[in-house]
Amino acid sequence: MAKKKSKFLQGRRIDPAPITSKTNLADLVDEAFLAYNAARLREACQLYTQKMLAPEVTVGLSLTGALTPAGLGISALIPLIRAGFVDWIISTGANLYHDTHFGIGLAMHQGSSQISDIVLRQEEVVRIYDIFFDYSVLLDTDAFFRKIIEGKEFQRPMSTAEFHYLCGRYVRERERQIGLRDKSLLAAAYEYAVPIYTSSPGDSSIGMNVAAKALQGNKLTFDPSLDVNETAAIVLAAKRNANSGAGRGKKASGRSAVFILGGGSPKNFLRQTEPQIQEVLGIEERGHDYFLQVTDARPDTGGLSGATAGEAVSWGKVDPDRLPDAVVCYLDSTVALPIITAYALAKHEPRKPKRLYDRRAEFMDLLLSEYKRSRRR
Repeated sequence: MAKKKSKFLQGRRIDPAPITSKTNLADLVDEAFLAYNAARLREACQLYTQKMLAPEVTVGLSLTGALTPAGLGISALIPLIRAGFVDWIISTGANLYHDTHFGIGLAMHQGSSQISDIVLRQEEVVRIYDIFFDYSVLLDTDAFFRKIIEGKEFQRPMSTAEFHYLCGRYVRERERQIGLRDKSLLAAAYEYAVPIYTSSPGDSSIGMNVAAKALQGNKLTFDPSLDVNETAAIVLAAKRNANSGAGRGKKASGRSAVFILGGGSPKNFLRQTEPQIQEVLGIEERGHDYFLQVTDARPDTGGLSGATAGEAVSWGKVDPDRLPDAVVCYLDSTVALPIITAYALAKHEPRKPKRLYDRRAEFMDLLLSEYKRSRRR
């Protein structure tokens, strides 16, 4: 009598085609990334492309780690924005500061982590692991930010999204003046109306220059309450299908996706939108629908950077019914992001940009209207 086949042996048989000189990246991911963290990267690519990029899904991206100095703004993040694959962003201020170097024509160079930092300091060379740049790059970028925030439009409190949108306009103009194109994430986000928030605006050279100008009487300040409520409003609008991109007469269930590169404060700020909606404002909701994280942090240390989608369910950050649509890939973001980007661009047609920055007031009205009906007030 034949033995009944175990239900645990229903997975795809491991029998890949040999890699050849004609194997493209998408086929490499689908056919050769079969186990261990390679399989998680394949699952990440497929989740992002097959589900998160559906027209009714709003994709929020968080950025930590020195990604833009390594050129990943130019090579990956800007192409994702141009394709309509990223709708809003939470970033460290440092990523946006170093992004600006490229937009205003300053140079970053490949280097070596083995060079003496004492020697580099004497040579006025700054090091980010194996990236080198002249100390003047910092001074010139500082001067750029100090100059633009003297403008009349900056003399008031604002959300970090509005600040970055205004800065992006200036960076885009500088690119135009010096004959550059698609070098700055800030400029691309301005062009496509992708709101960019920073969870800790004082924790970067941009915030340091804003603080320096405050000593001279500059009136620019960041309003963290605006950031908290605007980001919650974006997610609520996504779930209520207000920004799905579905045409009139078409029924589509709104979804919210989080794409997390690294961890830290931007990760929490991206995911806390659901507890803000549910726990604090008392609005009925269930959590984000899709969870994709690339991290090298362990979950067992208790740090947020390694916290899993399962743990996020207990906080109301992730819909418990959507856990099958959650992938954690334990890999360096500088390896995973280019592969995910290339895979998505090869496998999915561009989406119409949602231009969420232009609709912030509309989304805030939605949030306020539902909050007024809440018993939590």
